[in-house]
Amino acid sequence: MAIDLFSPVNLGAISLKNRMVMAPLTRNRAGEGGVPQAMNVTYYAQRASAGLIITEATPISAMAHGYPALPGIYTDAQVAGWKNVTDAVHAKGGKIVIQLWHVGRISHPSLLPNGVLPVAPSAIKPAGQAFTYQGLVDFVEPRALDASELPGIVADYVHATQCALAAGFDGVEIHAANGYLLDQFLRDGSNKRTDNYGGSIENRMRLLLDVTKAVTAVAGADKVGVRISPVNSFNDMFDSSPQALFDKVAEALSPFGLAYLHAVEGAIHSEGDVAAFDFVALRKLFKGSYIANLGYDKARGNAAIASGNADAVAYGVPFLANPDLVERYKIDAPLNQADANTFYGGTEQGYTDYPTL
Repeated sequence: MAIDLFSPVNLGAISLKNRMVMAPLTRNRAGEGGVPQAMNVTYYAQRASAGLIITEATPISAMAHGYPALPGIYTDAQVAGWKNVTDAVHAKGGKIVIQLWHVGRISHPSLLPNGVLPVAPSAIKPAGQAFTYQGLVDFVEPRALDASELPGIVADYVHATQCALAAGFDGVEIHAANGYLLDQFLRDGSNKRTDNYGGSIENRMRLLLDVTKAVTAVAGADKVGVRISPVNSFNDMFDSSPQALFDKVAEALSPFGLAYLHAVEGAIHSEGDVAAFDFVALRKLFKGSYIANLGYDKARGNAAIASGNADAVAYGVPFLANPDLVERYKIDAPLNQADANTFYGGTEQGYTDYPTL
């Protein structure tokens, strides 16, 4: 029997009823104190027919925030809020993992404790503007992390993982993509360090590998995924040799026995040319399950799975606008169109009110 989007699959210890994954989507609708609220429970439960839900990116500490109204995963109240989400998804037969996030330099003092500077591998101000409670403001020059601070960052990932397990998640995804802290360490456009965490590819990978080692020790490697975005220029990102870098990342992550590697196969929110990249080669280097992401429809998703180029396919905006995307794809029903005006922040409108079939 042919394998397609609707075939079951195991990603490590996480068994999926189909291969359609809901991609992580920032929606800026958490309650006071970064606590998930009732409408967040409804939103995720509505999409429980996905084989796997990956939550919106979720800060691992107060210093990890970079946008308004984000949920966190580091306080008891946040754990309790997320427990309502996981209970609702599990009650509908779904699986859900949480994406662990540190934004690094993509923040602003107004979003951080005591108005401190954002942190980064190097003191390089990104081009662009931060989303704050006061509106868009220019990014600031971040403070370069001292090597002595990095074990504390790793410890924050460990604590967030412990919180995620307490909240009932089926696993965690380490966010090393889209120009945030771990990606900032990986790419030489943002990492100009001269210590053991900068310079060579091996050194630039070190923090990601430190985090992966620590998180897998807590959760079990077969419940941990990692997300990368080799050619995404979002958040003023660049690398001089992305294929060499991310091929090595894939090889270095393989021995952990992770649940999956999740790759953004192109550029999102980006203008201009995208570097050439061979994702099929990357996928072959990673000895484990692979989730493909970016611009897939039903036909392309089925083709990627049939060819072995992906084990599962992540869909973002289609799941945002179609809670029952799996059912619609099964019968080739028309899709709801997404309202971009309600993507970030707001009420239930454009969040929980998209119709099902």
